Amino acid sequence: MWVGWRLYLKSLMLSGFYVFTSLFMPLLVSTIAFYMFRAGERSNSLLYAALGAGVYGIWSSTLYGSAGALQWQRWQGTLEVLVAAPAPLPLVLLPLTVATASIGVYSLAATLLWGRLLFGVPLHFAHPLLFVASVPAAILGLGLLGFLLASSFILYRYAGALANMVEWPVLFVTGLLVPISLLPAWSRPISWLLVPTWGMRSIRDSALGGSPLPALGMTLLLGAIYFVLGVIFLARFERLARKKATLSLT
Repeated sequence: MWVGWRLYLKSLMLSGFYVFTSLFMPLLVSTIAFYMFRAGERSNSLLYAALGAGVYGIWSSTLYGSAGALQWQRWQGTLEVLVAAPAPLPLVLLPLTVATASIGVYSLAATLLWGRLLFGVPLHFAHPLLFVASVPAAILGLGLLGFLLASSFILYRYAGALANMVEWPVLFVTGLLVPISLLPAWSRPISWLLVPTWGMRSIRDSALGGSPLPALGMTLLLGAIYFVLGVIFLARFERLARKKATLSLT
């Protein structure tokens, strides 16, 4: 896991596309959110928006990374080698999806710095130690969600189009920018099943004040469930690919 995570993270950091999207898109979203939230009456609304835009960057990089995780290996001609290697395929794929989530730290750091320098966002955290714990927990949870998506996206030929389709609905339904309490009641059970909801809640509670531990626990619990489901889906994909000899086909 450690070797794979380091390898994939270095590879992603050399990708101009990934670094650019991890920095530019969250800054664009956060700028729009800052102008909207600055008209509000809550004193901590700008930090609320900055944290949401930063976690959106982690979600975006995870989504596109998981959509292309196995497809990239297929294009490079290394997927057959990974499947045939003695190491279990889930432990080969998981570091890649966690690395795509980790690259999103650029987004969180950039939005906080952008908000501080240009909009005067106060960076005073109510529980700094819990904030430090909540960020890697959210990254791990999103990486495990990416692992689940990667194992299921491979069964869908146009995974990139599907990733584009689900990016913004998840952004809203998980409360990254819009409070879940303002959304229709039918959407709330959906948000409870998605780890960005709980990762965002633990980060915000530790920064703005509250009790982040329940949300932190839910983040790790959902991540464990995603991992189990991902292993099951990935095993089925591998069996089908071996049976039909379609592993190298696009």
